[in-house]
Amino acid sequence: MAENHAQNKAKLISETRRRFEAEYVTGFGVHVKNMQDGCIDKSDKYDARDVERLQQDDNWVESYLSWRHNIVDETLKMLDESFQWRKEISVNDLNESSIPRWLLEIGVIYLHGYDKEGNKLFWIRVKHHIKDQKTVLDKKKLIAFWLERYAKRENGKPVTVMFDLSETGINSIDMDFVRFIINCFKVYYPKYLSKIVIFDMPWLMNAAFKIVKSWLGPEAVSLLKFTSKNEVQDYVSVEYLPPHMGGTDPFKYSYPPLVDDDFQTPLCENGPITSEDETSSKEDIESDGKETLETASNEEQTALPKKINPTESTSKAEENEKVDSKTKAFKKPLSVFKGPLLHISPAEELYFGSTESGEKKTLIVLTNVTKNIVAFKVRTTAPEKYRVKPSNSSCDPGASVDIVVSPHGGLTVSAQDRFLIMAAEMEQSSGTGPAEFTQFWKEVPRNKVTEHRLRCHTVESSKPNTLTLKDNAFNISDKTSEDICLQLSRLLESNRKLEDQVQRCIWFQQLLLSLTILLLAFVISFFYLLYS
Repeated sequence: MAENHAQNKAKLISETRRRFEAEYVTGFGVHVKNMQDGCIDKSDKYDARDVERLQQDDNWVESYLSWRHNIVDETLKMLDESFQWRKEISVNDLNESSIPRWLLEIGVIYLHGYDKEGNKLFWIRVKHHIKDQKTVLDKKKLIAFWLERYAKRENGKPVTVMFDLSETGINSIDMDFVRFIINCFKVYYPKYLSKIVIFDMPWLMNAAFKIVKSWLGPEAVSLLKFTSKNEVQDYVSVEYLPPHMGGTDPFKYSYPPLVDDDFQTPLCENGPITSEDETSSKEDIESDGKETLETASNEEQTALPKKINPTESTSKAEENEKVDSKTKAFKKPLSVFKGPLLHISPAEELYFGSTESGEKKTLIVLTNVTKNIVAFKVRTTAPEKYRVKPSNSSCDPGASVDIVVSPHGGLTVSAQDRFLIMAAEMEQSSGTGPAEFTQFWKEVPRNKVTEHRLRCHTVESSKPNTLTLKDNAFNISDKTSEDICLQLSRLLESNRKLEDQVQRCIWFQQLLLSLTILLLAFVISFFYLLYS
């Protein structure tokens, strides 16, 4: 049954490619050969890179087919519309410099956090959006930039759209913009929509979202979730909800840099070292070399048994003691997160010392509470900032592993940085070499992997420099004055809108009063004529 399904899927993909090439591409003179020659004819209907990808990426073709219920004719129309849009907006060439800086700074659209199903959250803060025809194209490019960026990193994983309508005024309602977002998921990025969570929708927009339902179509209407502060937590845990939604997420949008908490593997023990103290660098390199040699020698010993020299065992014991003393030099974290596979300490935050204190490194302690070997992997949102040792290894039943995390290259720790600890049980027969771990993480089912996230926190020095404090005070005051000006301008704008509404109310009251007086005069005249 599974083989038949795979064969049918392969046939549909092949037919879609063949027909798209014959019916749509050839007739419009798009030649993938141009891509190989390094030139792309801009007069072509499609971007040659998209046409080439269609011929190579089965998952991409399948996403369009499944969205159109495996009907090839409908899929071809969808591909045609999608590819034309991708070329029109130059999706393949979009980068930060393509988007106006002010648009990135206001934070109307960004990716951050996860819902309860593990889907990425695509935030749309509607209160920051003002309808303006001059900026329509830039805003469309911003949406395409974020979606394309996500699609390249997480191919096929859906997102949950968070429409935050809190504090939204009438000027922020832009149905054309909403329709474009809907089209992005219906046509341009099929299968990427998990659901649309609409938070705190004003009653004025009830009629507007009835139109949105018609745009989504009957098959996707069920993906709309209208929520308030109490209901939104059914879909997103408080960990990733801002305070105005009843959450505890301390995240505040700022740019630069781009908000990006997509976890990546940091530099491990064999990674490059930059701008570290020469001594510590040499020690780390030497210890890495020793670990590699020890692994190699262990493998040789298993293949060819040898007699163990007592002096060698004592020297190894001394080396182990040195490593232990190195890790014991760190302060052991006190809080513990008790997971089903690993107890992780600290539970929530990694505390890094300031540069002045000299305690830049921190420690994560993992304890295996199962009867099997547990493989673990450490990932971070800022892999270029941190050196993690070890970052991909295993923990024996009942044992503990100390993971040393240290910033390198003179880069500072940020409160926005996150660490992700992934864990999964391994079979006893599985190997523990780098190749075995790589293969294990490729094959392990997603539902067998447990994840825990840690935030970063910097402990400031107890004796700060007076001059630094003064400089910071000036910076804070400048930033505060800018924030006050921004808040004041928003307040003035809100006040102006309120005044307009009050004036309209007064005008309607005066009109109503005039009509009432006229009606009263008419009634009095009528009764006077009647009785006279």
